[in-house]
Amino acid sequence: MVIISSNVFKVDTFINEYKTNDIERDIITKMDLSKERYEYNSLDELKFELALRKNIVIAAKKLNEGDMSFKTFRKSICNLHYWDRTDEGGFILKKGITPSVAIEDISINSSKYGTECATAMIIIYYQALLNIFSDKLFNEVFPKIALMNWHYIDDKLEDVGYLERHSNYLPGDRRYFSNPDVNPVKPEWQGENVIYLDNGIYFGHGIGVGNSDKIISELNEFRTEDAKTSAYILDSAARPDFKSLFDIYNKFHS
Repeated sequence: MVIISSNVFKVDTFINEYKTNDIERDIITKMDLSKERYEYNSLDELKFELALRKNIVIAAKKLNEGDMSFKTFRKSICNLHYWDRTDEGGFILKKGITPSVAIEDISINSSKYGTECATAMIIIYYQALLNIFSDKLFNEVFPKIALMNWHYIDDKLEDVGYLERHSNYLPGDRRYFSNPDVNPVKPEWQGENVIYLDNGIYFGHGIGVGNSDKIISELNEFRTEDAKTSAYILDSAARPDFKSLFDIYNKFHS
């Protein structure tokens, strides 16, 4: 159910703004049919979420098509012209480097980067926002960037670190496959962070694009010899705070 300004929104009056195969159309349809209440203060706020979700999916697909390798934090690599690598294996924006330029470089010179799946998720969120925010706004909002995991992410994106149960899941959601019987010598495969692309398909860095069976099968290859529990997807998802991000965007453009 979609609620705008405390009123049930008639999706039929809006959905034709998008073409049949547009991902926004699929998202708004799922919202409309859901038991979950998707509440907005304005139609523009709804459009912003649809656009950001679409760009999260686009960024995930683009990362998959690039040459960024999967590496443990211990062996992670980055373009040292734009980033300082920390002792923990994360990447910190170099002083004097423009944030938007550094984020764009991850796509331009993807072969110079290698990291685990959590960092890949963070990169996807920044790339998606850069596609919606102007360079000027992006650089004002994110003057300092740390790429590693949820513990280092900017406060404005902290919600993507918290998995919560929802009545349905939408393209652009971050989900997680757990692998409880992981081989202790391969702890990097204790689970896989993924972006839900649509139609039962996910992207996970190190595994690629595929359905849940593919991801589970890949994770199961890294279990202990006496493993009894298969990898599985958690019934939860993480989402950025679309409302607060829209407020930032709207204030800049008003």
